[in-house]
Amino acid sequence: MFQGTKAYSGFATDDIDEARGFYGGKLGLEVSEPFPGGLNLNLPGGRDTLIYHKPDFTPATYTILNFEVPDAEAAVDQLNSHGIEMERYEGFDQDEKGIARMSDAPTGAWFTDPAGNILCVHEPFPAS
Repeated sequence: MFQGTKAYSGFATDDIDEARGFYGGKLGLEVSEPFPGGLNLNLPGGRDTLIYHKPDFTPATYTILNFEVPDAEAAVDQLNSHGIEMERYEGFDQDEKGIARMSDAPTGAWFTDPAGNILCVHEPFPAS
């Protein structure tokens, strides 16, 4: 039924202007405005993601967006230099920078956007 149609992901925020500053400014992503009150993350590979305002917004309790990076520690250092702190979670062995290194998952760390949505930077998945 949807074969050949364009598909994209989306998530909500409580403040589009803050989201624009965070994603476009701090993270350095290309952003555009597809309609008033909407923000589009123009991600590499044509994987656009829509951010929209939701008046009764509640942050997601799971990771909404993952960024695969060649070096998680370097990415965390860069995020920290922009004032972005890593989250810490029970059950994950995270180092002093908040980076989790597990044998069955890629090395990575989590952080939140200004609205409280959870994002992740991680190295490529281990070869199987």
